Amino acid sequence: MSYRPPTWRSVVLTGVLALLASAGLFVTRPIEIIVDGTHLDSDVQPVAAARRVFVPLRTIADALGARTIREAKGSSVVIIRGSDALHVRVGNRHATLDGMPMTLEAAPFVVRGRIMIGLRSIARAFGVRASYDAVAGRVNVMTPGIGEAPSSTNLTITQ
Repeated sequence: MSYRPPTWRSVVLTGVLALLASAGLFVTRPIEIIVDGTHLDSDVQPVAAARRVFVPLRTIADALGARTIREAKGSSVVIIRGSDALHVRVGNRHATLDGMPMTLEAAPFVVRGRIMIGLRSIARAFGVRASYDAVAGRVNVMTPGIGEAPSSTNLTITQ
């Protein structure tokens, strides 16, 4: 057998396949959850779909210091954080916040036994700042006043 150098077509084809494989790995990497600067682990990863991000409700609620009560039937959940109470039902966009009606942008759903809720719904209900960075694959949730630098209006400079 004699060695035959690869053709330019086989080199290009190999390069294209390697690029596609690495792009596939980039797209399928798990989404990281950061709440008030702390990395959270969850057995169910956030789901990015249709320009929305859904997060595991109990994981986020626990990190925000909320108490989660799941009704025996399993389709309704009450999340209590301080004096706020959010009542949601799986498959229903209509929720209540402190007894007042609230419409979620998407209905909560279940993934492997975990209720997933829209990130914006959590932000709206509990007054936190929430964002999703698709490039970094990261969900950030910040409670105002925790882990933030003071604003220039709150800064006092002494000389």
